[in-house]
Amino acid sequence: MHDSPHDPYVRVRGAREHNLAGVDVDIPRDALVVFTGVSGSGKSSLAFGTIYAEAQRRYFESVAPYARRLIHQVGAPAVGEITGLPPAVSLEQRRSSPNARSSVGTVTTLSNSLRMLFSRAGRYPEGAERLDSDAFSPNTAAGACPSCHGLGRVHETGEELLVPEPELSIRQGAIAAWPGAWQGKNLRDVLDALGYDVDRPWRELDAKDREWILFTDEQPVVTVHPVRDADRIQRPYQGTYMSARRYVLRTFSDSKSPTLRAKAERFLTSAPCPVCGGGRLRPEALAVTFAGRTIAELASLPLTELSGLLSTTRSGDGETARVLTEDLVARIATVTELGLGYLGLDRATPTLSNGELQRLRLATQLRSGLFGVVYVLDEPSAGLHPADTEALLVVLDRLKAAGNSVFVVEHHLDVVRHADWLVDVGPLAGVHGGRVLHSGPPRGLADVEASATRRFLFDRKPVPEREVRAPVGWLRTGPITRHNLRAVDAAFPVGVLTAVTGVSGSGKSTLVGALTEELSGVGRLVTVDQRPIGRTPRSNLATYTGLFDVVRKLFTETEEAGARGYKAGRFSFNVPGGRCETCQGEGFVSVELLFLPSTYAPCPDCHGARYNPETLEVRLRGLTIAEVLDLTVEAAAGFFADTPAAARSLRTLLDVGLGYLRLGQPATELSGGEAQRIKLASELQRLRRGHTLYVLDEPTTGLHPADVEVLMSQLHGLVDAGHSVVVVEHDMDVVATADWVLDLGPGGGEEGGRIVATGPPERVARAAESRTAPYLLRALGPAGRS
Repeated sequence: MHDSPHDPYVRVRGAREHNLAGVDVDIPRDALVVFTGVSGSGKSSLAFGTIYAEAQRRYFESVAPYARRLIHQVGAPAVGEITGLPPAVSLEQRRSSPNARSSVGTVTTLSNSLRMLFSRAGRYPEGAERLDSDAFSPNTAAGACPSCHGLGRVHETGEELLVPEPELSIRQGAIAAWPGAWQGKNLRDVLDALGYDVDRPWRELDAKDREWILFTDEQPVVTVHPVRDADRIQRPYQGTYMSARRYVLRTFSDSKSPTLRAKAERFLTSAPCPVCGGGRLRPEALAVTFAGRTIAELASLPLTELSGLLSTTRSGDGETARVLTEDLVARIATVTELGLGYLGLDRATPTLSNGELQRLRLATQLRSGLFGVVYVLDEPSAGLHPADTEALLVVLDRLKAAGNSVFVVEHHLDVVRHADWLVDVGPLAGVHGGRVLHSGPPRGLADVEASATRRFLFDRKPVPEREVRAPVGWLRTGPITRHNLRAVDAAFPVGVLTAVTGVSGSGKSTLVGALTEELSGVGRLVTVDQRPIGRTPRSNLATYTGLFDVVRKLFTETEEAGARGYKAGRFSFNVPGGRCETCQGEGFVSVELLFLPSTYAPCPDCHGARYNPETLEVRLRGLTIAEVLDLTVEAAAGFFADTPAAARSLRTLLDVGLGYLRLGQPATELSGGEAQRIKLASELQRLRRGHTLYVLDEPTTGLHPADVEVLMSQLHGLVDAGHSVVVVEHDMDVVATADWVLDLGPGGGEEGGRIVATGPPERVARAAESRTAPYLLRALGPAGRS
């Protein structure tokens, strides 16, 4: 059977990717296979890093060498061999860079079908020329409104926004929109050189001068003679002036920094484009209608409403309109089946959650009609309310029934129970994981004592009775009108753990977004999200937590470093001096292979150590700086036990269950859940006095139930220490342990956006209108029914 082309198994031999310990495993095709295990155990390394990566590599082998250069490729995975592997399609949760032009319509390709409908079957004005489908796209030169460039909104600013304190002079910072530091001083010096009075209060300047300073499109260049400290050499330079309006608009549209963009946005007002009225298209495209509406009006409708309108439309244009509308309705059905009927085609993808985005991609695959492929999915239940998870299982079954293999990395127990086959990886994380504990039908896991998943799957205990904490005050927000929230007032209790619940799209994230430091009673606000702690391998656990500063200081205090005159910078791999210059401190070099994907090899000089030989001659208690960075958090806790500054940082990382990570582990190798827990640990290690409000958006996403227990004990510890915690959450086991619940809904989109139930979990579990209630009641068990 092993070499037979009809072998029904994908057979993996000797998988060593990341922490996998030479794994051998046989996985059936044409089945729903779920990979489980604690965070960091190696399940993603097996499903994505090994099986999918090898399928992708084999596909690229068949592509012409010239075309291969144009495709971003991954290297070959560390595996002995894999047999019986069909082509694979990956549906991960990673999103590309935010793009205001990317929308629900473009992700699902539904926009293409709608544009074709208007081009071929739309009602044109008398004598108008028939337009190509590109003319109905705001993302093409043929279709985009020339005034707003197809964005539908224009951003403008005014004097009261740019100069909030007119009693100040320009030198005192009257123009608040200008950048700080040198760039702002440069603009002021240029104005001074141009002959404007930068020391008079702004309101006393001539109106004509104020207008020019803030709004001119001119960019004069002038010689500036800077006035700086007396002991510094002054050199004149050529300075270019840029008006405050021009600076703000350019920063908002071009800056890659979210912080700078957010600052620029404070000085802008946004309004529908006066030319297209927010329709994003040229007038000739907006003059075409179907069913009495423009394409912009149809794109703004919720998908369920759009489908209903298209289904009941009887067009006089005959067969073309009938074929196109039937195709559109069928395509929309797969999206609404996944619980996303509340979205409109023009909804921008940056405003979607990761779970919503992955389900949109899943809906597109359902319509593709592929069969005989392996779909590899990364937690498709992420961001899903229990009510929506049931619809997801139906879709996964349909993918399988169409003749495909569905491999899912998942923690949600309802999805795990639904599997035909379970691959449990563990027993623990990092160096303590990387082994397959069970590969077989789910019921077989009941006999595997070492599995962390077994206890949650088969030995569920009811929520223990506990005393619900009483609020010591209230934070009141609102009225909030944003997205689907309409003048919503909310009250968040202080001094307790609050869970915000509701189906996908009900308005949870929008509601907690109103919790700001400006609110009376907040004190200090800490938002802990799942965004990466860094986007390059140079950012790691040690640098993010500040531990690296402590470690470098300890090395500079050694006798050897003192004798050589080494300072802390010598022990950084990010700056010249102590680092290996061959690899610039990265530890590896890229090898260009022309027609093959670039591959990475350990640096030939430092062999991955990142430092030059002289730096590695300095040792701290027998270890070099490279060897210290290679320690796991667990091992480092013992090594630095007598160094309070390091021990406290390591203790908090252990407390949130990250003992298996290496100190120098690159940020690019960390999951969203790991990044979130590192941020939480960084907060926990700060010795804070006074009240802090912690806001976490779906903190259990990507976490195994065992890791959720560890995380929740930390969050409850914060509340016991006198702080407040607010979590947006779908995990009913977590919601059941909260002190207070705010449930939004009852549905998503237009059907949601209001608070349907509020109070302790037991009260919300009995709310008649709440779609969360029956699932919360089940999680509470006997305690909720009493």
